[in-house]
Amino acid sequence: MAEANEKFKARMRELGFTQEELAEAINTAIEQVTGRQGTVSVRTIHNLATGRTRWPQVRQRLALEAVFGCTTIELGFTPHARSSVEQPTPESSQHHKEEPVLRRTFLTTASASALVPIAGSSSLSGRIGQSDVNRLAAQFALIIANDNKAGGTHQVEAAALVWSQRVLHLQDTRPASQRVRGQLYGLAAAFTGSALWAAIDGGRLDRARQHLSEAIALAGLSGDSAIQFRVWGHAGAFYRHQGQYANALAADEAAKRTRAARAPLYASLAHARAAVHHADLRNRQAALRSLSVAETNLGRAETGAQRPAWLRFYDSAEFHLLALTTNTTLGLWEEAEAHAHHTLAELRPDLKRNRALTHAYLAHAQLGQHEPELAVSTANKIPAPARHGRTARLLNSFGHRLHALVPDSPATRKWFETELL
Repeated sequence: MAEANEKFKARMRELGFTQEELAEAINTAIEQVTGRQGTVSVRTIHNLATGRTRWPQVRQRLALEAVFGCTTIELGFTPHARSSVEQPTPESSQHHKEEPVLRRTFLTTASASALVPIAGSSSLSGRIGQSDVNRLAAQFALIIANDNKAGGTHQVEAAALVWSQRVLHLQDTRPASQRVRGQLYGLAAAFTGSALWAAIDGGRLDRARQHLSEAIALAGLSGDSAIQFRVWGHAGAFYRHQGQYANALAADEAAKRTRAARAPLYASLAHARAAVHHADLRNRQAALRSLSVAETNLGRAETGAQRPAWLRFYDSAEFHLLALTTNTTLGLWEEAEAHAHHTLAELRPDLKRNRALTHAYLAHAQLGQHEPELAVSTANKIPAPARHGRTARLLNSFGHRLHALVPDSPATRKWFETELL
């Protein structure tokens, strides 16, 4: 007897999908990308949930990832084990070639348009229900997944704003219970917050300022302390990029005052961010104390507990990245390098933007320890598509430091020759 896929069932419950609704969402995702309606049925979903299907077909896998905003393996599915002596068939070879192409197509389509319908036709003509909220939450998870991969692109910002406007349009045009209205305001704040973060990450600070005011207002209307915590965190990042470090620290304090911050995981993130801003203010003692408090709280957080889609990025790897940022600002190069290696060892493979950032910070740390050749080698590991936003700014400052410290070294010549290519 097959063993039920409890992870998959738990994610369905988390987003409130019925089997019928999930089948519809997956078929819509497939149609958006391939132009043909998917053939997923309630029976298909039943087989996925009960474990009869251990590894879905390629289109179903990619659609599941688009809907849930996580990998198929994270949903509890297991790839087929293939014997080392098994010879690939023409069909299996074709599927192997097809998957990367389809995956790129799914991601491209997802960043520019909606993969998950807001609601069925009957719901759109009447009252907004929990199923509408659940579909919007699934789309928000997809926005988060795209941001984790690409960083602060215009596409992520634009897609998040489109969804925020759709949520607010529903608020204005459809009846709903007070509870659902609060959730919708929370989702509008969440989407706007993602647009805010994408604009900050991409260095588009004038646009970020516009999004910040809207996100704070919507988070307040929602009454959702977790969303309020998230928006204040983004506010801190915005003020930091503006050079307003006292305001950034004040935003951290506002995040700590939310009800959400009573939970150890939230408290850890708030203190880790505060450490960065204390370092910006050259308060070394406060920065290191905040890191210690953050690490203690992270150790107290429940492992494996369900958390909002936007908070899934925060783990030990992210803590070490924030500690790396703090120690870099303080000029503690050996400590910074240690945190960089911890981050790289623990970082999830889907967080490509963070991997690029970590390599950029690591290059700075190695340069600070008078190892220009090693630093240039590390910086050159960052792929060209990742060299934008914060990563590009870090590499630019790296080049300036390199030229100032060792202007005539072979490493410096190599760096600038590579940059000119």
